[in-house]
Amino acid sequence: MTEIDKGLLHRAFSVFLFRPSDGRLLLQKRASEKITFPDMWTNTCCSHPLYIQSERIEEGQMGVRNAAIRKLQHELGIPLEQMKPDDFTFLTRIHYLAPSNGQWGEHEVDYILFTALDVTLDINPNEIGDHRYVSKAELEAMFEDPNVKMTPWFKLICRDLLYPWWDQMLAKSRELGWNPEQGTGRVDAHVLEGGDKVNDLIKMV
Repeated sequence: MTEIDKGLLHRAFSVFLFRPSDGRLLLQKRASEKITFPDMWTNTCCSHPLYIQSERIEEGQMGVRNAAIRKLQHELGIPLEQMKPDDFTFLTRIHYLAPSNGQWGEHEVDYILFTALDVTLDINPNEIGDHRYVSKAELEAMFEDPNVKMTPWFKLICRDLLYPWWDQMLAKSRELGWNPEQGTGRVDAHVLEGGDKVNDLIKMV
């Protein structure tokens, strides 16, 4: 927090992974060992690009896409061969600041990535304490439960961005043939490409 109070910030990314068959979002509960925001529910994966060449590529957000693949494998055990950079749809960046405790916090430019993938999970217990796929209604119910703690960036994204994108993704996927009742088609996150929020930097502090 002493560095954050000086105005320093860093890059981050937040992945929202949906199950293609039913459009449910994969959530994780951060492990108790986490330095920041332990034991809190959040989106599928949240982390930071490393200062290495493959994760510093700005064109097409390739650096954060590569970082997302690395971290999804590390935290959720998703095999690398099940993911590629083009699987992710970049929607926007948000700038936010949030203290975790007296010593640690986050001050980030956070890249928001959506994907709809069938994946194999092998959860890393040092990173994740629990996980589940949820519908929009189930997520809304979690927010209503005072016993459920959510990370601050997830709260902000849900409040201002997630729900309209989620509805739009499911609606457009239906137009392309997705029908969960009949078991046909798939949810496709790429239908959100070119939306109004793409390439905006939204400040949420």
